[in-house]
Amino acid sequence: MRIGITGHRGLSDAVAVQVREGLAAEVARAAPGSLVGVSCVADGPDSWFARAVLDAGGRLEVVLPADDYRQRLPEWHHAEYDALLAAAGTVHRTELAVADERAFMTASEVMIGQVDRLLAVWDGEPARGFGGAADVVAYAQRVHLPVRVLWPEGAVR
Repeated sequence: MRIGITGHRGLSDAVAVQVREGLAAEVARAAPGSLVGVSCVADGPDSWFARAVLDAGGRLEVVLPADDYRQRLPEWHHAEYDALLAAAGTVHRTELAVADERAFMTASEVMIGQVDRLLAVWDGEPARGFGGAADVVAYAQRVHLPVRVLWPEGAVR
C-alpha cells in the first residue's frame, strides 16, 4: 500500500495531538511492513506521518517541491526534515528552483501520481493559498484517487 499525505501546518498543540493519534492509527491499519509513505516532509502532518511510517517499519519516499525548499521551512524543523530526507528510500524532485505555490502544487501532483490513496489533514475549508490542502484534495478527487480526511471533530485552525 502506498499512501500520500497533505495537511494544514501550524496547528494548535491540542489539535496536533489528535492529528498525530489519527495518523498513527491510519499507519497501523495499513499493514506497516508493506507500507510506503510518500510525503513532502514539511513541518506538521507531512512529517508526523513520515515519522509514523518509519517508526512502524514502513518505507518513506520524499517529494521535494524545489531546490530551495528546506530554506522555506521553519528553522526549528530543519533537523527533522534532514533526518526524514536521509531516511527516505527514494526522493522525487520537481526540478523547480523556487519553492512557491506552484512548486507546492506540482509536488503534490507528483505525490498523488505515486500513491494508492491520500490522507488529508484538512478542515474542509478552501485553501489559504494555491497548493494548500483543499487544492490537493480537489486534484486527488479529479484523478479519482481515494481520499481519507482526518480532522478532529470540533477542531479549528
